[in-house]
Amino acid sequence: MPALEGVEHRFLDVRGARLHVAELGDPAGAAVLLLHGWPQHWWCWRRLMPLLADRHRVLAMDLRGFGWSEPTRGGYRKEDLAEDVVGVLDALGVERANLVGHDWGGIVGLLVCLDHPARVERFAPMNTGHLWPTVSPRGIPKALIGMTYQGLLASPVVGRRINASPRVVGKVVDAISTGHDVSAEYARQFAPRFADPDRARAASQVYRTFLVHEYPYWVRGRYAGRRVTTPLLWLHGLKDPFLTPGMFKDIREHADDVRIEYLPEGAHFPAEECPHDVAGHLRGFFSSAAHISPRD
Repeated sequence: MPALEGVEHRFLDVRGARLHVAELGDPAGAAVLLLHGWPQHWWCWRRLMPLLADRHRVLAMDLRGFGWSEPTRGGYRKEDLAEDVVGVLDALGVERANLVGHDWGGIVGLLVCLDHPARVERFAPMNTGHLWPTVSPRGIPKALIGMTYQGLLASPVVGRRINASPRVVGKVVDAISTGHDVSAEYARQFAPRFADPDRARAASQVYRTFLVHEYPYWVRGRYAGRRVTTPLLWLHGLKDPFLTPGMFKDIREHADDVRIEYLPEGAHFPAEECPHDVAGHLRGFFSSAAHISPRD
């Protein structure tokens, strides 16, 4: 496991899986839980964690099957992953936390906000989509491209092989990031975890459950009429070549309190590409919240 100064590692038994959490900062401080996306794990927050740790208890969990969390045969629907997040908060004795979610972690965080609003003080999604997708005629070509690559990743056989291929995934990371250092770090620290067939299969299942069980229902209004009451700070790296502002601007129609901030120097991985910009936005956003204390 890569080492980050001051970080302690915990392994928690949650909902039939042993889940890993990296912790940095003041144990008595307001809790901030960081949720990563594909194809990463807790290490994607290595540049951001120290920037928040002076005033927060910073927790970075590995989603089920990723990083050092246990891969299981099932449990990869996003509602299941959201329940894992709540289970981690329970195991750590955190009654209420701030959340930050990137990529799939953003979707998971939105579901926690919808289904367990009392557990989330504030939430900052980052370069992610939302639960109320619509596709305009102008957006169809890009949607088809997205569905094609997601379909490959979701395939029971091909998807596992793609996720296990540092060369293929590395090219994807390089294409959606701002520089070689992000893809180089992927090769050093993220790709080796997917050499485990069970972890490569877990990553594939995240996409398979999305395409087969979730996205069709979301488009048909699975969450129609439901609103996010948790205050949101939506952060978005403008150099992301796939996720564009038009894909999430309508979040204002589904949330009571949302502010969108653009990161001109970030692409798909702002926490690695422009961590000081991200930290500045988060510190201001979280400082306006009441102090979050551990569960009695």
